[in-house]
Amino acid sequence: MNSTDVFVIGGGPAGLAAAIAARQQGFNVVVADGAKPPIDKACGEALMPDAISALERLGVSVPAAEAFPVRGVRFLSSDLSADALFPTGCFGLSVRRTVLHQIMSERAAALGIELLWQSAVTGISGDSVHLGERMIRTRWIVGADGANSRVRRWANLDSQSRTPFRYSFRRHYRVSPWTDHVEIYWGKDSQAYAVAVSDEQVCVAVASRDPKLRLEESFCAFPQLNRRLRGAEPASAVRGATSANSKLKCVARGNVALIGDASGTVDAITGEGLGLAFSQAVVLSDCLRSGDLAGYRDAHRRLAQRPLLMARLMLTLDGRPRFQQRTLQVFRERPAIFRRLLALHVGTLSPFHLALDGLTLGWGLLTA
Repeated sequence: MNSTDVFVIGGGPAGLAAAIAARQQGFNVVVADGAKPPIDKACGEALMPDAISALERLGVSVPAAEAFPVRGVRFLSSDLSADALFPTGCFGLSVRRTVLHQIMSERAAALGIELLWQSAVTGISGDSVHLGERMIRTRWIVGADGANSRVRRWANLDSQSRTPFRYSFRRHYRVSPWTDHVEIYWGKDSQAYAVAVSDEQVCVAVASRDPKLRLEESFCAFPQLNRRLRGAEPASAVRGATSANSKLKCVARGNVALIGDASGTVDAITGEGLGLAFSQAVVLSDCLRSGDLAGYRDAHRRLAQRPLLMARLMLTLDGRPRFQQRTLQVFRERPAIFRRLLALHVGTLSPFHLALDGLTLGWGLLTA
């Protein structure tokens, strides 16, 4: 093929979502990635309810045998814990990143999308994408090549604001799941995350601003989690990544649009990175059909508001043990606040409700 309607650079979940959504609009689509599938990445592997809804719009379903149901979120700090269920009718799933990538790759192939694996893109120019000496003409170019996007640089879209990096590490352990919640353990200067991905494996991740922190060395800061994992056999290698909130001044120019981490990131603490990318893909495909990327720029900004807000709210607890304790006390004594914040987190409650809950939470912190 020497030409196509849409060329997606980057074949991770964000790129595959963009390709699938564009194909659903009737476009001919090519995806190129230098890696060989299935592509893995250090992430928490829990898909929030809004991510599941976005996948459904893409015609992607995760078989029950390949996932573990997630019913809510639990915070733990020292000897305190508080939990909340997702709103009625909502559910999450945790699934290995490699499994999710395989499922999405198969969906893309079934739709007739051309998948060029182990094919590194070397540049773009006007209406062309370059793969070494090969050139493919295209109407639209979508950059889905991650936080260090070359497409972003090639298209002069690299101006951004960013919070300081946090450093995270992930590994799987062979142990029977003890909960159907995403668990977030708050330590003095770091957080740990645990979620079951099958009936016999749990995914564990740790994040910190300390670049020297390592996964298993950090477990002593989380006694409850440490006890759960004592004697558990590792089921995967340790993978590391950086995390931050970053926002671009512009995510589209001319015939080039960015999606997923290439278009800005939300801290991994929210678990919303993939869900955000999937929602962006649906909106982008509508704008490609209309032939106007201005709508995508506006919609992208709106979609990012809630995850960025939740990231900022959650990270106010980072490095503040006394504040963590008082917050969990309020969540335990006023569980409706935690439930409403979780509903806001997954998009079933309007941000306008946050003001009232913020006042209630503030009063609770003063009186706890």
